[in-house]
Amino acid sequence: MFKIAIALAGVYAAIVVAAYFLQTQLIFPAGLVGRSAPPPGGRNVELTTSDGETVVLIRLSPVGAETGERPVLLGFGGNAWSADAVAELLHRIFPEYEIAAMHYRGYGPSSGRPSAKALFEDAALAFDHLSRQSQAGVVAVGFSIGASVAVDLAASRPLKGLVLATPFDSLKELAATHYPWLPVRLLLRHRMESAATLRALTLPVAIITADNDTVVPAPRSKPVREAAADLRADTVIAGAGHNDIYERAEFVAALRQSVEAVSND
Repeated sequence: MFKIAIALAGVYAAIVVAAYFLQTQLIFPAGLVGRSAPPPGGRNVELTTSDGETVVLIRLSPVGAETGERPVLLGFGGNAWSADAVAELLHRIFPEYEIAAMHYRGYGPSSGRPSAKALFEDAALAFDHLSRQSQAGVVAVGFSIGASVAVDLAASRPLKGLVLATPFDSLKELAATHYPWLPVRLLLRHRMESAATLRALTLPVAIITADNDTVVPAPRSKPVREAAADLRADTVIAGAGHNDIYERAEFVAALRQSVEAVSND
């Protein structure tokens, strides 16, 4: 019995070690995303980070409207999204807006290695590039893990508003929810504390969640909602899950409503 216990302890220790060293690949699976083609009319802008990496921002001009009439929509996708897919989604729903989306560091064609810290820094770089050309400001639209990037950006840059789709309050709490048998709070190197960060902000916020979300369950999105001092819209898409929410007509309507709500002074 003692030998079995020792063997099980050894297996558990090996799993803990593997989880620690593989966490970046698990959180930011850049290799699963691959390269994709920009939507028609999209143009890539290369930005150079302070440590010499290249971060690529895709931009799409508005259709039938003059640039500057509306805020730029800056999109941040989920951890397995290509920025091209984010840009295509936003452009399809908001053709009258200028769209931008950031290829995360390490997600081709951007270079480097992804991390929470790197994504936060690169988002600020993208904002600085856009704000020099946008008279109407920038609204950040974050999906899933991208919502955390958007919230952190709001803490360091004067965004006009935030739209958060399926956000979570804390990466470590989300990880602990999914892996209660691992000491993830001690192991996690990537810190994303959206609820705590949002609590100190006063800008307009809109939130969209899925009521059947098993990836970001309600207890992990609820604190984000409670942290928003100026919550302009709060929509729960009935019957939707974390990944199929974007296929719903209700989501399209909610996203349009949310952008309008945070854009109006």
